[in-house]
Amino acid sequence: MEMAQTMVNFRMDSEDKHNMETVCRELGMSMTTAFTIFAKKVSREKRIPFEISIDPFYSESNVSYLKKLVSDIDSGKTKLVEHDLIE
Repeated sequence: MEMAQTMVNFRMDSEDKHNMETVCRELGMSMTTAFTIFAKKVSREKRIPFEISIDPFYSESNVSYLKKLVSDIDSGKTKLVEHDLIE
């Protein structure tokens, strides 16, 4: 029994699309096949099938720290000190 098909449309960066098309072609599949595999795996496992993480540099606490540091430098409260390069 064949399942009903539906059309899914979404936007993505054109360079990302081109790069994905290239990889899919090298793997011998279409982007539709790749996205279908992804959708089936998400449905089966009830999770995104790879790790997704946020760069800790952009965390709220680090951004707050950096803003305070810049403010302290701008106000003269903190002075920058030159040091030797560590290799």
